[in-house]
Amino acid sequence: MSPSGDGGAGPAPASASLAPGQVTGKVALVTGGGSGIGAGIARLLAQHGAAVVLLGRTQAKLDAVAAEIVAAGGLAEACATDVRDFAAVERAVARAVEAFGHLDIVINSAAGNFLSPAAALSANGFRTVIDIDLCGTFNACRASFAELAKTRGCIVSITATQAEVPTPLQVHAGAAKAGIEKLTRDLALEWASSGVRVNSVAPGPIEATEGMKRLAPGAAQASLRKQVPLGRWGSIDEVAPAVVYLCSPAASFITGTSLLIDGGTSLTGAAGMMSLLGG
Repeated sequence: MSPSGDGGAGPAPASASLAPGQVTGKVALVTGGGSGIGAGIARLLAQHGAAVVLLGRTQAKLDAVAAEIVAAGGLAEACATDVRDFAAVERAVARAVEAFGHLDIVINSAAGNFLSPAAALSANGFRTVIDIDLCGTFNACRASFAELAKTRGCIVSITATQAEVPTPLQVHAGAAKAGIEKLTRDLALEWASSGVRVNSVAPGPIEATEGMKRLAPGAAQASLRKQVPLGRWGSIDEVAPAVVYLCSPAASFITGTSLLIDGGTSLTGAAGMMSLLGG
């Protein structure tokens, strides 16, 4: 039951904030930077002093976010890139270094998802999500490693609670996100000697994201909101500060971890998600 007592949105969240200048002078590559959580992270990195290079498949979306950042006094470049194409990601990394001189931060936020019963999921549909989420994350990590090693930089990948909590209609996304979390730990171990930190952030239900529009269409939203122990969905503005923190000097001894930002949703296990099946 919602803490508000009536299954509603619960109390309004306090505004999440960080001291200014957390990543001043850093250069960040953000995949999935044209919308949703990726765009929110890019905006906040820029507000805290980083130059950002936005990657995504739709140039117009990237240009819009980049223009917003520049208008606010930040530095941004937009680079249409399909993260499934390793050579294209390599070119984007080279462009970031050419534009800003170095690379310090990589944010993996590119993702694909849709609802599908496992018994009806095509092999191509499963492969597509794995290619975008898991292979795309590896591509960005691998393509940027040499530059990050020069700056003793860091990587933060966006996963999801599906990585740990069994979720109906999400076998493809769950497998991809679980793979990203394992990739995070393995890379953190291998690359620690090069000074490269690798972490992930696992958001739960986040308002105004394409993922939640797909995962909770129509009437399903009210039912899923009731399953969140804090009584509401989170916001992009509550995810982005956690990512900036992991990129900042304050997190310099943190690597190989995944930070849950889910309002306690994962504590309740899979039962709440059974509403997606009408259970």
